[in-house]
Amino acid sequence: MIDLDSWQEIFATLRKNRLRTALTGLGVFLGILILMAMIGFGSSLESGVKKSMTGFATNAVFVWGQRTSVPYAGLPMGRRIDYDNKDVAALRRLDAVDLLAPRNQLGGFRGGATAKYRGKTASAQVSGDNPDFQYVQQPVMKAGRFIDDLDITERRKVCVIGTGIYDELFPKGADPIGQYLEIKGVYFQVIGLFGTRQTGAQADRTLSTIHIPFSTFQQAFHYGDRVGWFAITGKPGVSAAELERQIRQLLAQNHKISPDDELAIGSWNAGKEFNKMNSMFMAINLVLGFAGLMTLAASVVGVSNIMLISVRERTKELGVRKALGATPTAIVRMIVSESIVLTMIAGYLGLVMGVAGLEVWNWLLPRLGSDVPLGPAVVGLGTAVAAGVVLVLFGALAGVIPAYHAAKIQPVEALRTE
Repeated sequence: MIDLDSWQEIFATLRKNRLRTALTGLGVFLGILILMAMIGFGSSLESGVKKSMTGFATNAVFVWGQRTSVPYAGLPMGRRIDYDNKDVAALRRLDAVDLLAPRNQLGGFRGGATAKYRGKTASAQVSGDNPDFQYVQQPVMKAGRFIDDLDITERRKVCVIGTGIYDELFPKGADPIGQYLEIKGVYFQVIGLFGTRQTGAQADRTLSTIHIPFSTFQQAFHYGDRVGWFAITGKPGVSAAELERQIRQLLAQNHKISPDDELAIGSWNAGKEFNKMNSMFMAINLVLGFAGLMTLAASVVGVSNIMLISVRERTKELGVRKALGATPTAIVRMIVSESIVLTMIAGYLGLVMGVAGLEVWNWLLPRLGSDVPLGPAVVGLGTAVAAGVVLVLFGALAGVIPAYHAAKIQPVEALRTE
């Protein structure tokens, strides 16, 4: 431990040349500030992207039909793959399947339709869905309820609308539950209003959706037993990759698709995308953290150089100390302590300023609107503690070389120095 006299001596030395001390500390201050900014930016980017993907089950698989790319079993290539209710029954028998939501949409995927209410119109995505879909996309119910099994069985003409549709068709504050919307000449009673945890363009599309019972959709819009695509989640313990493999294998058998044909069945694996995203952000955070550490290391090199200059300027002082009985260990401890104290003070100020800057960003973010593809910047306590430990280590390393030169000074030679 350093005694009180040693502390007073260290601060007296640092105050002796205030400008040099300030400029040396500035390098460390900027280094830790840049490190915090980089870590905060990586955290903000990660939380922003993840926020845009919230509202989906992480083990969901979406499957749709495309065209065959190779001939198979006497059938030509270029054959269109269309699904129907028999595929729904077959997929339900798969052991890996937990939730199965067959879907249809007017105009096809991302197609649009017009919804009308008392002279007002809104462009909407009109989807035929099953109750299971609420656990795949996870809407936030604002009023009423989602589609249930009785709606499917009785083919009720009911609908659940997003807040985007509500804003276009209904007066502010009006209760939409029980009202009727017209879609392609068919009237549907509103039974639910939902929002979303998603952000940006994806949220806008979701909130412009009208869900009606899947069976009702097939009947009302003359779709027969056609199915546009499937949203499926796996049972606990079944990976999204294994679920996707089993689904593709079953559909390939049912529709006589070659095992080598990768294009006939289109799919999007949420689990795979989430894993890719997590791996990508792990790499980004490592790169940003490494770049920040290198910036901090460069500033510490500056501390080491300044400490060398300080040792040369204090050659006579160090010689007197050794002549009066100071050991090389005491000299080394003094120089290293000065380096650590300088680094810690400047680093702590940079750490405080960095955290303050991130708090300002988090305060400002909600006021920039939902279109900003960034989220809150979070720097955990563990990161701050790790930064403090790194500062101590770098400060000690910065003082090692100057301390080594100070310890080698011979008293007789030092006293001759002018």
